[in-house]
Amino acid sequence: QVQLVESGGGLVQAGGSLRLSCAASGRTFRNYAMGWFRQAPGKEREFVASISWSGGSTDYADSVKGRFTISRENAKSTVYLQMNSLTPEDTAVYYCAADPWGSGSRILNKYDYWGQGIQVTVSS
Repeated sequence: QVQLVESGGGLVQAGGSLRLSCAASGRTFRNYAMGWFRQAPGKEREFVASISWSGGSTDYADSVKGRFTISRENAKSTVYLQMNSLTPEDTAVYYCAADPWGSGSRILNKYDYWGQGIQVTVSS
């Protein structure tokens, strides 16, 4: 069993930055691919970014490419999402997720474990 806890969300003005963190329990974190997803009010949960177990492979949604960066520190069992040049369209609840079997995916049901989510609000 893996527990994921997100932190670092909040309110920021358009053009600003936030860094989300996701701390994982369990000794096998280093074996898991990790992903970030988000869900805006009235919309479906969508893929944001993913990273392989080694950190050597990353993937981004087109909407965040060039603005967001996913990274991980296996020694700290933590994955990060650095978000720059934020816009009101980035407002959502952000979730981190763990994929024990793959190398990172854009597909929600590939992930077995999910955090509780954290609110990010970008004001115009």
